[in-house]
Amino acid sequence: MENATLLKSTTRHIRIFAAEIDRDGELVPSNQVLTLDIDPDNEFNWNEDALQKIYRKFDELVEASSGADLTDYNLRRIGSDLEHYLRSLLQKGEISYNLSARVTNYSLGLPQVAVEDK
Repeated sequence: MENATLLKSTTRHIRIFAAEIDRDGELVPSNQVLTLDIDPDNEFNWNEDALQKIYRKFDELVEASSGADLTDYNLRRIGSDLEHYLRSLLQKGEISYNLSARVTNYSLGLPQVAVEDK
């Protein structure tokens, strides 16, 4: 695909590219492969279970869009849905803010502090 336009969706914590990553780590536009970058600024603390939930949700959203044209709009819709899903994981306490991160702007809400019942 020479001179192909790179289709992408970028939210604060989710980046989706219609591309493959080559041996040099460069994105190569593709109409067949989507590349997902989760939390590129390491704003959250992740465990494997939470990451797998994001991957499964991504697969589900891509499958639901199968047959539709690969457009910026469709990628942005998937990215936006994943961003909302990530927020739900944060609100449920399945992930947490990384307080050592370069960025601590609490873009999905202030951190929650667990209070023990008395």
